[in-house]
Formats: sequence, C-alpha cells, structure tokens
Amino acid sequence: MVERFIARFGEEKIALLHSKLSVGERYDEWKRIEKNEARIVIGARSAVFAPVNNLGIIIIDEEHDSSYKSDMTPKYNAKEIAMYLAKEEKVPLVLGSATPNVDTYYRIEKSDNLITLDKRANESSLPEVTVIDMKEELVMGNRSMLSIKLHEMIEKNIKDKKQTILFLNRRGYSTFVMCRECGYVAKCDNCNITLTYHIRQDRLKCHYCGYEKRNLTECPECKSHNIRYFGTGTEKLESEINKMFPEAKTIRMDIDTVSKKNSYEDILNKFRNENIDILIGTQMVVKGHHFPNVTLVRSNSC
Repeated sequence: MVERFIARFGEEKIALLHSKLSVGERYDEWKRIEKNEARIVIGARSAVFAPVNNLGIIIIDEEHDSSYKSDMTPKYNAKEIAMYLAKEEKVPLVLGSATPNVDTYYRIEKSDNLITLDKRANESSLPEVTVIDMKEELVMGNRSMLSIKLHEMIEKNIKDKKQTILFLNRRGYSTFVMCRECGYVAKCDNCNITLTYHIRQDRLKCHYCGYEKRNLTECPECKSHNIRYFGTGTEKLESEINKMFPEAKTIRMDIDTVSKKNSYEDILNKFRNENIDILIGTQMVVKGHHFPNVTLVRSNSC
C-alpha cells in the first residue's frame, strides 16, 4: 500500500502509523501529521486517531476484516470511530471491500450510497475458480494435503517458471495434540482451548493469549507415550510441499516469520524478486498484493 502511494504522491507526503514502528519513529510520524507536513496517513486501526488538522476523506480498506476491532485495552472499533469522525468533520467515509460485511452492505444499500465496480482494473478477466471436495479425493485413495489437480498444477507452474500462493489460515504445525490412550488433549491454562504445536520451537502455544509450554512427550493424565498430532498448519504444509517438490523454492509468511522489523516486506520482496516458486502463508498473503508472475492460488477451507 505504501509503495503504491509513494509512487503516485511522493514519499514526503506520506505518513505511516502502525505498531511495528519504534517509539521514536511513531513520534516523528505523529509530529509530521500534526504539522501538516504529511497529507496522507496510512496505517493500521490505530491510525484513525492520527492528529489530522484538515481532514478531507477517510478510507477503510478491506472493511470486513475483523482486525479493525481491538481486543486489547482500550477496546474500540476503528470503523465506528471513523464513522463518528466523518460525521463530526463532515467528510466522506469510504468503506471498501470485495466481500463486505452483511450489516455494512445492508446499511449502505439502504442509504443509496452503494458504489459498485462492475469491471476489474485494466479490463482484466476473472480467474478460473475450481472447487475440490477433499472427501472425494480421500475416496479415490488420495491422503495427501493436496488434491490431485492442485499437485499437477503446481508441477506445471514450477516447470513453466510461474509462481504459486498457498493460503492456509492456521499457523503452526498441528492444531491440537492428543493422547491416543486416554483421549487427553493439551489445552491452554488460561483460555481452555487446544494448544497448537510449533515444530521448529518444539513448543505448544495458545494463539489467543500467548501462553506456551514444552511439547508433550508423556501424557500428564495416564503417563502414556502414545502422543499424536492432528490438524494442519502452515508449518506442516511447508514441510509437505518441500517433500513433494524438493526442486522448488518455498517461503512462508505468518505471524511466526514476520516477528522481526521489516520481515513482512523482506518476505514479499524475496517472493517478488528472487524467483521463489511457492509462497505459503496465512491471511497475510491475501491482502491485495500484486505479483504478475503468480498464476495459481490455493485457498484451504474445512
């Protein structure tokens, strides 16, 4: 997003606000906005509080995204604040989405402020979409994580030097760990939900509160060592892809791989510029990126 705006309006007019900035960087950006040195503010939900003096328009992209609601204190909904600001400042508010929330769509439709895009940019044609039922694949004897057709298409993409994106909205290796003797399932001490196994750290983690502990080697209930791993996350998908296509270059993008500063941009730039064949990731990989060489995208749903 920032790259596109800088290319159009110039770097000096753009201010960036998000939680990955250091305190000093955030202060500098805040002051640039306050002094009217930056005319366009781009940021995550907290950017709605930017000290803009001469507000002209508010745009919320991907308005359906649940991350606009803050679960941390202070709790707030950036969309509701944006609506209040737009009303107070008497400026337009644009809620953009290809898949809007039902309530948003209903309210906008009733207010006669619905604007639709009937054609894609540059008159591009819509992609071919294929829905594959993995239960049918199982009947056919395919126990792989990939359908037969997807496997063939990835092979063809690699051969043709084209790129592939595999989207799986679950990180980690396995979504839960269970004892096959007594049925014990490892759960978070705080949230009482199943812990996800992360193979690289050999840890069990809660994706809600951050609680983690060592992986199980023995069942705490019956002392059995018959521990099994169920479900699939991005780590496991990456491992399986590397086994199926050893000649392919892969890269993974999820919250575990973008924890360092600028790692998000680094991964995307590597995928774009270093001939990476397959990008594997969570919802981060489906945020409107522009990769001309990508000809195959797979989304998993259970």
